[in-house]
Amino acid sequence: MRTRAPGLKTAMSADLKPIGLNIPGNDDAWVPTMEDMPFHRLGGEEGVRALANAFYDAMDAHEPALARLHELDEQGRVSQGMRERFGLFLIGWLGGPQHYMEKHGHPRLRMRHGHFPVDLAMRDAWVRSMQRAMDARGVKGGVRRFLDNRFAEVADFLRNVEG
Repeated sequence: MRTRAPGLKTAMSADLKPIGLNIPGNDDAWVPTMEDMPFHRLGGEEGVRALANAFYDAMDAHEPALARLHELDEQGRVSQGMRERFGLFLIGWLGGPQHYMEKHGHPRLRMRHGHFPVDLAMRDAWVRSMQRAMDARGVKGGVRRFLDNRFAEVADFLRNVEG
């Protein structure tokens, strides 16, 4: 069940269509609303899944120490299962359907990442991978600024080792 953001009079409609990334006009001042979440700006489920795959592609190519903390496939790349699970998480986290919670329950990010040493270097590697993914997917303007900030906050929140 979706809840309303404070001050909003209407809940997000379940039948909203994704908005393309190349929105005419100046969207630098964009801020999310219940009717226009990052999920919609990134192209809905398909676009968010593509972002998750681009994230792990960037990690595989540029952050091998971080990639090795994940389940890898026979080619030494982050597994398809990990990619799908993160895609489901992102879909809900970015304002779309809560498929992750329906399938896996509450994300409990700190608990799920607690057995991995997340220091400044790992945090920064994660953020760089996401920035490369957003670059590859053409995420710009206000939605990019918003996501850069939110992803950095979450990455820092998951730190569990000094340094």
